[in-house]
Amino acid sequence: MCGRYALSLRPSAVRRRLQDENMPVDEAPDDDDNDTRQTYNFAPGNHGLVYRADVPDSGAGTQPRDKDTTATVDGAATTETRYKLQSMKWGLIPFWTKRQPDYANMMRTINCRDDSLATQGGLWNTMKQRKRCIVVCEGFYEWLKKNNGKDRVPHFVKRKDGQLMAFAALWDCVQYEGQLDKLYTYTIITTDSNKQLKFLHDRMPVIFNNGSDALKSVM
Repeated sequence: MCGRYALSLRPSAVRRRLQDENMPVDEAPDDDDNDTRQTYNFAPGNHGLVYRADVPDSGAGTQPRDKDTTATVDGAATTETRYKLQSMKWGLIPFWTKRQPDYANMMRTINCRDDSLATQGGLWNTMKQRKRCIVVCEGFYEWLKKNNGKDRVPHFVKRKDGQLMAFAALWDCVQYEGQLDKLYTYTIITTDSNKQLKFLHDRMPVIFNNGSDALKSVM
């Protein structure tokens, strides 16, 4: 699983670093945005930065995008996708939820197993098709169990080149009954650990290379 990560950078710094990695950002929160937290110990329930295509709250492919721009390629008109950084709460709450869930229920949706996405239906069915995104961070924590689980030693996992990490994720937007405000939330997709991290835990986040074709294909 992934239960803690680090993101100590302000939105403007994250925006610059993503753009340097061929990940355009057309919109981002202000640095003085009180909702977005900067911390080396980012926990479920905090509001973090999510990178996604600028699509309606109902998701991609449901209607024309809100802020698509028209460009010309070889004399032909085409639609250019816009991307944004958005502050969202960690712990996905589906759009059909009527009332705010308690902390225990929210903890159940901080991660989403990749094998659960291969099945038809289920909790993630709508999100996996239309609401995919990237969670941006500097690295994540995992705890190594020792002495039959009595002791837990924290390990911090980051990229060797110091660049930001890009986790595969899903997002959703909910509006509780009787409320005017909308709440955007996300879950981090996990997979079997690679050989480098197998000693630490059997699960790890799905991590894309920044600016890669694979990353863009899921957006």
